[in-house]
Amino acid sequence: MPLLKNNEFVADHFIEVADDMGLPSAGNVLISSSRITEAAALNLGIGIRLNNTDKVEALVANFPQITLIVLPFPAFSDGRSYSIGRQLRLEGYRGELRAEGNILPDQLQLMLQVGFDSFLVTERFPLAAWQAASQQMSLAYQRGLYRNQETEVWSSRHQGFNAWEEQPHAG
Repeated sequence: MPLLKNNEFVADHFIEVADDMGLPSAGNVLISSSRITEAAALNLGIGIRLNNTDKVEALVANFPQITLIVLPFPAFSDGRSYSIGRQLRLEGYRGELRAEGNILPDQLQLMLQVGFDSFLVTERFPLAAWQAASQQMSLAYQRGLYRNQETEVWSSRHQGFNAWEEQPHAG
């Protein structure tokens, strides 16, 4: 499956290693969270595959060692990974956050706003549709993690205004 990152299709540099397999001596591995200590001891590039039921709090101490976290979307209507992705960003994770599974081009903008920055996409839609969807919006209604910008629509439209001066009744 193609990997969309920064509006380009790129090679995936992570090798998925099952729990019952040995870890390589070098490279980037995609493993379950239970193998973090083992991979860190080998000085590997660590990617973690989280399930929708895993707890983010268990990973916080290991954020400096983790360069990739992959979150699954088992169904387009299953939004648990949106919440987990946002929580990871709020807890301070700044590495690559990848979405995979049953994702649709029209969901890409919300995923970007939540903090995802790469997408393992299916060939169900033309690759051009994925690229177009990743560039569709440049501002969001909520202040957030959209492409690491802290600007939302209100601030963009009211540049130079102090919200408290403009709306004295609000405070």
